[in-house]
Formats: sequence, structure tokens, C-alpha cells
Amino acid sequence: MKKMTQDEAKRICERLISFSKADECRVAISGNRAGNIRYAQNSVSTAGLNQDTQLSVSVAFGKRQGTATINEFDDKSLEKAVRRAEDIARLAPENPEFMPAVGKQEFKATPTFFEQTAAIDPDYRAEVAAQSISLAKKNKLIAAGFFLDTLGFEVIANSNGVFGYQESSNLSFSCTARTEDGRGSGWVTRTANDARLFDPREASEVAIEKAMRSVDAKALEPGRYTVVLEPAASSDILSFMFNAFDARQADEGRSFLSKKGGGNRLGEKMFDEQVNIWTDPWNADAPVNPWDSGSMMAREPMSLVKGGKIESLQYSNFWAKKQGVAAKGRAGNTIMAGGNKSTEELIASTKKGILVTRTWYIRSVDPQSLLVTGLTRDGTFYIENGKVKHPVKNFRFNESPVTMLNNIDDLGKTQVFGDGRKSVVPAMKLRDFNFTSLSDAV
Repeated sequence: MKKMTQDEAKRICERLISFSKADECRVAISGNRAGNIRYAQNSVSTAGLNQDTQLSVSVAFGKRQGTATINEFDDKSLEKAVRRAEDIARLAPENPEFMPAVGKQEFKATPTFFEQTAAIDPDYRAEVAAQSISLAKKNKLIAAGFFLDTLGFEVIANSNGVFGYQESSNLSFSCTARTEDGRGSGWVTRTANDARLFDPREASEVAIEKAMRSVDAKALEPGRYTVVLEPAASSDILSFMFNAFDARQADEGRSFLSKKGGGNRLGEKMFDEQVNIWTDPWNADAPVNPWDSGSMMAREPMSLVKGGKIESLQYSNFWAKKQGVAAKGRAGNTIMAGGNKSTEELIASTKKGILVTRTWYIRSVDPQSLLVTGLTRDGTFYIENGKVKHPVKNFRFNESPVTMLNNIDDLGKTQVFGDGRKSVVPAMKLRDFNFTSLSDAV
């Protein structure tokens, strides 16, 4: 990827827009460099580097739209792309929900770029894998993992004067450690914008410790248990709710936020008072671009749930106009408040319960109640009198985030998840979590 400076990007956008004969023109440019290393059976299996830069131009004649994408940036290629988009627009049917391009926006930069992450090279990736493999071998375990680092920039512009430029960096790591006989398994995941916050040894040690402790799992009867969900286990379930604050779905009766008889549940108390959820593009732990790429509107901090009450919903430009409310840029992250307690402290306060490291293979059962089903994996343990007593066989569960957030005993420290859309989620101690059957997988 050839890094495009802000001035270079602006010149290209202005040049392309000048070629357009349509009523309006929108431009998006993205550049990405992604390096990775993968290992399994305590040996590196693949390593790679992918790079790409592309431009998308969208034009409109009235409510007819056309889009073309290129990866060349000379004048001839830019004009050719515009003409192609215009030809498509003339042939396209009218879009009844078409919304005109927004006017000029003010974008305040967010802290998405870190030099330490941008500087990651093959030697760094190899060292991540080497440390993990070395620790696994030392403990007579078998490790598999994947490390990915990304560096990129995004640009948006339109014929009404909008222009935004943002650089970003990110890394993610996951590791599974298993005993040689396959009876124990542990797992860990980490995400960070800033490489200084990532310690591959610490992360691998978590997976290794889980694997060693999870051998000889005992079967417990399915049923409703107090659970301590580590942040990763919480995140995978709560993501079904975090993505469901859409006003249109609620107003049209397709959401957990739909009100019987019509309308939505804005202003209603739906969760425990400990539940506070918001979005903020400038959040230090989970920063995202200061604009919504779809609408090109500036993002703002927004409270979604405060003290358990629904505070706001997210509107597309079309639905905002239809409902007579102010349009805002849609969120790029979701942050849930946690507490100051570690997972170990949540365990210490539990008389009897289940510790869940990870949930996976989660599928929606009922979108209107947010009921989902899934499995525990890679380290599930029985808690008794404030201590982890022994590993237990994995469970299938049927549960809804709405029910979970009404059964909170306590909240722990948070962790960041996600590469594109980010979330910040706490560990949670919950009552009456519904385990419905056993699973023999580790």
C-alpha cells in the first residue's frame, strides 16, 4: 500500500468530482496493509502481507444512482470511473429511499493511529509466534494461533464540500492451547490500536493456564446457574444486542425495542440499573473514524442505555426524515460500563456457579426477543465457595442479552474487542443463566 497523504487524497477527490456531470458525486478511498502470521501444531504454517488501495465513486441523477470502483488514480482512470458510474446511474431505477448527499461536515480527528503498531514488521510477527510456541512446548501443550496487524487510511468526499481523512492502525491476536491428549483446551484473544498495550507472552500464558486446568472435566446437570462470564464470553452474546438499536427495525415491529401495538420503547427501563451503554468515536480504548461512512455525517457521542433505560436509537438519514427527527452519523463502536473488580474477584464472591471463558457458534433463535443459542468452549469451570473447584464439560445455552442484563449480580473490568466496529465489554456475574444441554467438545 502506498500511503496517500491528506493533500494527495484531497487533490484526487477534487479532480474526480470535477469530472462528474451528475447532480451529485461522492467519493471514498481506502488503503490497507495487513500483515499476518499463523501457527498450528507448535509450528508456523503461513505468513503474509496483503496491500490494497481502492477508490469508489458514486453519482446520482435525481434518485438514480450508479457506483464504480478502481485502483488506479491517474486522470484518465478517474474520468473513466466517473463516466462508468454515470452510465450505470442513467440505467438504474429510481431509489424511493434515496437521500441527497449531506452538506459540509466538521470532523474532529480520533486517536486511531499509533506509530508503534504501524512499525510492526515480519520480525515482530515471528517473535509473537515464537513466544507462544515456546511457552506451549515448555508446558507440553500444543498451540495454534493467528496474529494480524493492519495499517490504513480512509478518505471521504462529496460534491457538497465534505472531506475527511483518517489514518488507523490495529492488531489482533488469538491463541488456542491444548493438551497433547486433547482433553484440555484454553483460549485467549486480544485487540489493540497501540502495540505497546499488547503482550504476546501474557496472552499466551492465559490460554496455556486454561488448557492445563481444563483436563478431566466433570459433567454437571444442565439447568440455570449463576455464571461468571469473562469479557470475551459476554461480548459474543451482547453483540446481538449492540447491533439492534436501529430505530426503523423497532418502529416496524422487527426488534426487541418494538412496542406492542406499534412504535418503539424509547424511554422505557428495560435492564438492571447497572447497565450503561453508549457510543463515542473518541473513546481512548476503542476509537473509530469520526464519520459514518454510509451517510458521510459526523459521529457524536450518544447514550444508548442509561441506568437501564433506553435513551436513544440510531436512525438512517431516510428514517430520520420520515420520522421527523434529527439525523446523526451512525455509531462505529459500542461501550458498556463495567466495574473495578477483576474476574478473580467476581469468582471470589460466588458461592456456587460456572466460570465461562468463551462462547461460540452463537445463532439467533428469535430476533424480537434476542434469544440466541450457543456453546461454551476452551475452559469452563465449576465455582464453589469463591474458588474454581474443577473443570466441567461444556454446555449449550439458550439465553437472551435482555434477560442477562436484568439478572446482573456484579460487573467486572472491561476488555476491547473488534477490528472494524469495536466494542468494550465487561466481565459479568449473572443469575439464572440457562444451560440447556451438555456438549462433549473441549
